[in-house]
Amino acid sequence: MSSDAIREKTQVFVVDKHPAIREILREKVEEHPELHLEGVAESSQGALSRIGDRPPDVAVLEISLGEADGLALIQRIRSQAPDVRILVFSKYNEDLYAERAIEAGASGYVMKTEDTDEVMRAIELVSEGQVFLSRHVASRILSRLVRGGSDTETSPLGKLTDRELTVFRKIGEGNSVRQIADQLDLNRKTIETYRRRAKEKLGHETVEALLRHAVQWVEQGARDKVDTG
Repeated sequence: MSSDAIREKTQVFVVDKHPAIREILREKVEEHPELHLEGVAESSQGALSRIGDRPPDVAVLEISLGEADGLALIQRIRSQAPDVRILVFSKYNEDLYAERAIEAGASGYVMKTEDTDEVMRAIELVSEGQVFLSRHVASRILSRLVRGGSDTETSPLGKLTDRELTVFRKIGEGNSVRQIADQLDLNRKTIETYRRRAKEKLGHETVEALLRHAVQWVEQGARDKVDTG
């Protein structure tokens, strides 16, 4: 295929720490007649370096990248390459993360429980400048707007700020306070403050109880509603 023909296709870049996911998306993109895989990365730093050098049309990324805060990565990509459309493809429940991702600058959110054909459809729509959300999430957002911005169905986890939720998730992924501080480029005291606020909002009396909840949620995150635990 000529370079001109490749450039006419929608350029897609995939960011995910799991090799199997990157390979699945690579195969699906390469099979699509109107898409071309510009590249892949397993970390936020790798993504920012590659996207900065050669911005794709669409970046498909996971919220949880191990060393990074996926919501912050969305913001950095938008700042570095504002024309790049971002589609989140995540194991974490859309009820908790979809709106946060959109507010951070993403153009769509798809859970990894969806069929890969749905991911391809989302890439197509996002590349055309549209926003892609499930009917469930879109309906919830519209219902809240009709009610004037109130959200009586917000779960305890939904009441956490983005930073508090990130710290909660990283605790559940097995990271220590020091590791989280290093990953988010914050000091230890700040992480402890986010942890304390999360503990209070979730109604836990001890850090150990918060840890158990976080571990359980991370293990069940791809399957369960956000109000479990």
